[in-house]
Amino acid sequence: MRNRLLGILLALMLCVLAALGLPLAAAVAAADQSRVVVDRLDDAARFAQDLPISGVSALDAALKGDLEPAPGDVSRRHALDAEVVRYHELYGVRIGIFQRDGAPIATAPADWRVPVGGWGATAFQEALDGRRSHNPPQVWPWTPERALTIATPVVRDGDVVAVVLSESPTGAMRTRVLHRWLVIGAGEAAAMIVALLLAVRLTEWVLRPVRTLDRATHDIATGRMNARVAPGGGPPELQRLAHSFNEMADHVVLALDQQKAFVADASHQLRNPLAALLLRVELLGMELPEGHDEELGGVREEGVRLARVLDDLLGLATAEHARPEPEPTDLAALTLARVDAWRPVADQRGIELRWDGPALALGMADPIGFGSALDAVLDNALKFGPTGSRVRLLVAVQRKEVAVTVSDAGPGLTEEELARAGDRFWRSPRHQNVDGSGLGLSIARTLLLAGGGSLAFAPVKPTGLAVTLAVPRPDKAKRL
Repeated sequence: MRNRLLGILLALMLCVLAALGLPLAAAVAAADQSRVVVDRLDDAARFAQDLPISGVSALDAALKGDLEPAPGDVSRRHALDAEVVRYHELYGVRIGIFQRDGAPIATAPADWRVPVGGWGATAFQEALDGRRSHNPPQVWPWTPERALTIATPVVRDGDVVAVVLSESPTGAMRTRVLHRWLVIGAGEAAAMIVALLLAVRLTEWVLRPVRTLDRATHDIATGRMNARVAPGGGPPELQRLAHSFNEMADHVVLALDQQKAFVADASHQLRNPLAALLLRVELLGMELPEGHDEELGGVREEGVRLARVLDDLLGLATAEHARPEPEPTDLAALTLARVDAWRPVADQRGIELRWDGPALALGMADPIGFGSALDAVLDNALKFGPTGSRVRLLVAVQRKEVAVTVSDAGPGLTEEELARAGDRFWRSPRHQNVDGSGLGLSIARTLLLAGGGSLAFAPVKPTGLAVTLAVPRPDKAKRL
C-alpha cells in the first residue's frame, strides 16, 4: 500500500511539475528570441535611417546610373557600406539593404542575396508590404539549421523603397536557452526530491496507524487476543478507526472468555453426574441376569467416550486460559523424554517410534505446555498409523526458530482437510470410525500459541501427515 500511495503522489507531482516546467521552458525560449528580434529590428531601423537616398525616384536613378548622386549621398553611401561590413564582422550576422526587386544596395558578405524560399523570402515579401518581421519561427535547441531572419521596410514619403534584411546565427541563443532549461530542470529535479521526501513522510504519517492496525489484526487472527493498537499519530479518521478496533477486540475477548468459562463450567459440572451415572450403570449391571452383557458394554463404552470428551473440553479450556511464561528449553531433551514415555504405546500398536535431531536445541517454550502439545500430536500419529509403520520425530534448529516435526504413515489429509485440521471438534469424514473427540490438535495448537509458537500441517508422500511444532529461538542475551 505504501508503494502504491507513493506512486500516486509522485505521479501527481510529476504532472504538476510538467505542467509548470514545459510552459516555463517554452516561455524562456520565446523571451530570449524576442529579445534578439528586438535587437535586430533596432539595428535594421538604424541602417534604414542611414540610407543615403531620400526619395524613390532619386534612389532608383542613382542605383541605375541615370542620375548623378549628390556629393553628400556618396559619402554617406560609403559610410553605410563600411558600417554594414563592420556589423557583419562584429556580430557574425548577415545583413543587406535591398531594392524592391531584390537588387543589393549594401550587403555583408558581398555575395549575400535575398533568400529564394523559406522564411527569408516570406519576411522579405512582408517588408515589401510594409510590415516588419514580428513573429519568425521559434528556434529551439534541437533546430541548429534554423537561422533567425528579420526584414524591415525602408519607407520614404509613405512608400517602401528598400528592405533591410538580416540573418542571424542561432548558436549562442540556443546555448543560452539550453543553459536556462538545464537550470529549470535542476530546479524541478530539486523540487521532485523535496516532493519525494515529503511524500515519504506523508505516507509514513498516514500509514503508520494502518500498519499498526494490520499487525494487531494479524496477531488477533493468529490467537494473540491481547494485541491492541497503541494510540499514535495519523489522520483523525484512522485514529478513530484504531480506537474502534480496540473496543471491538475488547468485546470479542470478553465474548470468548465468557464462552470458554461456560465450556469449562459445563464440562466440570457434567463430570460429577456422569461419574455417578456410570457407577449406577455398573451397579445395575451386577443385578442384571446373564445375557445382557453386550447392551451393558455399549452403555459403558458411550459413557467412557463422553467422559473423554469432557476431559478434552476441560483440557482445552485450561489451555485457553493459560498464560505461560516461555523460557529457554532444551527441546531435544524434552522430545526424547516424550518419545520414551510413548514408546510402550507404540510397541503395543506395532509402530516404530524413531527420534532424530541435535544434542541440544534451545527454544523459547513453556516445557509443560509444549510437552502436552507434543503428547497430543503423538497420540494422533500413533492412533492413525497402521501396524508395522513408523512415526518419526525430527528436531531441527533453524535461523529464527526450533521446529519439532512428527511424521506418520497414516491415511493423511487432503488439501481441503489440511485447511481445517486443528479446528475444534473437526474430524475427517474418512476417520469417523477412529476413536477420538476432535480436540487433540486444537489443544496442541492452543498450547503452542499461548507460548508464542505455532502448529503447521503438511502431507507426507506417499501417505501420511507431518505436524510441525515450532517455537522461537531465545535471544543471545537470554541464552547467556
